[in-house]
This record gives sequence, C-alpha cells and structure tokens, in this order.
Amino acid sequence: MQFHQCDLRGVYEITLEPRSDERGFFMRTFDRQLFDRSGINVEWVQENHSRSIQKGVIRGLHFQFAPHAETKLIRCIRGGILDICVDLRTGSPTFGEWRSFELTEGNKKMVLIPRGCAHGFCTLTDESEVVYKVDNYYTPQAEGGVIWNDPDLQITWPAASPLLSEKDSKLKTLKEFKAIHKGLIP
Repeated sequence: MQFHQCDLRGVYEITLEPRSDERGFFMRTFDRQLFDRSGINVEWVQENHSRSIQKGVIRGLHFQFAPHAETKLIRCIRGGILDICVDLRTGSPTFGEWRSFELTEGNKKMVLIPRGCAHGFCTLTDESEVVYKVDNYYTPQAEGGVIWNDPDLQITWPAASPLLSEKDSKLKTLKEFKAIHKGLIP
C-alpha cells in the first residue's frame, strides 16, 4: 500500500498493490500496522456497500455531526466514481475547500476522509459499487449534508443532471450550513 497525504489535513489517497498471476490477483485492502505507520489510527466499526445502476448518480455530500462524526475509507470495487471530500472542520485553514479522487475497480485506489468532512460521489459508469469502512455507527438523527451543486463550492461534477435521492436534493447550501452550525467538530 502506498499512502499519499492530500493537502487537506487528514485526507489520504491510498494505492493498493495487487499481486497478479494467471489466476487473477490478491491484494491487501487493510493492514493496521501499515495504517499506524502512516499516522492513521482508526478503529473501524462498520462496513457499507452501495450499488448504483447507472452513470451519473450522485450520493452526497453527507456527514454526521459530533459525537457521531465518521472517518471513512472508500473504495470502488466495480465500475468507477468521482469521489468528493469537502472540508467543513471548524477552524480549518482549508474550510470550504474540496478535493476529488477518481476511484475505479481498475486503478485500485482508496480515499480516507477524516471526521469533519462531507463526502459524496458521482458514478462514472453504469453498475458502480462502492465499499466503505467507517469508524462510527450510522446515527440517523446525527446526519447532515451540503447540496451537491452548491454555488459557493463550485464542485466540478461529471454529471450536469444527476440522479439524486429526494433527501440529497433538499440538502442545505454551504451558506445555510455555516449560518446554523459554523462548522463541524471532528
């Protein structure tokens, strides 16, 4: 595994290293010692799997409020996604900034997103599947989000008219979020 820390504090792009032969491949997707050596000390408590059946599905931008905030480790195991991380941490010098990562079944990359960041993705292919670990349990009453097409964020999404859930289509803007909450406490 190769760990590359992004310029948003605590965000890592992780490249997996499959070992291939005539049968296929084998790869390690988590190793506590390697994560610890990279300064990532996370206790995973839940793993989720989502499937989107068409290109242009956007899920997000989601987060959970403290004390239920989550660190996420995201990997695309089928198809491809454009993964988005938005820093919403109170006092962060990169508050309101976002980064994107292309995760595909072929490139074997993962992204670690720390607590206090919103997360979302857009499918780049039909039949995309995403598996992600979290370090806190899903708590419906603690969930929040920022609207995918927020004019202040100006995220460059690969879909102009995405398929969204009803919930995701009604999320707050960054301005509304800041007026109410100021930021997230990781």
